Amino acid sequence: MDRPGRRTITGFSNPTVKALRALRDKKHRKRERRFLAEGLRLLTDARESGRLPEILVMAEGRDPHPLLAALEADVLAAGGEVIETSADILGKITGKDNPQAVAGVFAEFDTALSAIDRSAAPIWLVAQALRDPGNLGTMLRTGDAVGAGGLILIDDCADPFSVEAVRASMGAVFTQTIAQASWDAFLPWLRGGAGQLVAASLREAVPYRGAQYAAPCFVLVGNESRGLPAEYEAACDLRVTMPMKGRADSLNAAVAAAVLAYEVLATLDP
Repeated sequence: MDRPGRRTITGFSNPTVKALRALRDKKHRKRERRFLAEGLRLLTDARESGRLPEILVMAEGRDPHPLLAALEADVLAAGGEVIETSADILGKITGKDNPQAVAGVFAEFDTALSAIDRSAAPIWLVAQALRDPGNLGTMLRTGDAVGAGGLILIDDCADPFSVEAVRASMGAVFTQTIAQASWDAFLPWLRGGAGQLVAASLREAVPYRGAQYAAPCFVLVGNESRGLPAEYEAACDLRVTMPMKGRADSLNAAVAAAVLAYEVLATLDP
């Protein structure tokens, strides 16, 4: 018999399994405003950041772990649900042949620009039309590493709450503020307060080392294949370039953001 707040699922056709599996689909995820995260380390990062899953799914026969026991207790204390199921069913939910022993369902965060406190950090990352969820997750991870306040997604970007982006963020999806906006909404918001907009660019740009960065610094990178539109670059306070010593004419968008963010960090916090 299931205990209060806990239940066991044994069938692949269970409606809950189907509903959780559907969260891998963007349309369903947006409708439900819920997303999946997998792995004890990632869920522990969420817990330590003050975010608990509404539903905790655990594989039967898992090895005991004090962090998992603490997570389970906190979920139940907060009124959440704990589900035990087989590793095969958990794999069906997460879409992995070799799933980790635990996954969680979280409510999506508020991604409005109005939720951002620009004074909370000296660096913010901004991505325009970023399409690869791996790049998006990497930028979140970079933001966490450099002490950025968060990541602002401009125009039509990949979904930050997709399984791929959440996995690539290595838990930074829970430590970084995420905002989504159009360029036409972002630029007036930025100009409504303090903030230097810096673009990685090849157009009339100065070397990224030794440039005059100022906090709060908003580091802007563009689409993986097209880069930034010319009018977006023209609106920036500073355009910087990184040297290309080989045959490549540009860096990967997430890599460029990381290189530039660390230079900004070194300038603002030497």
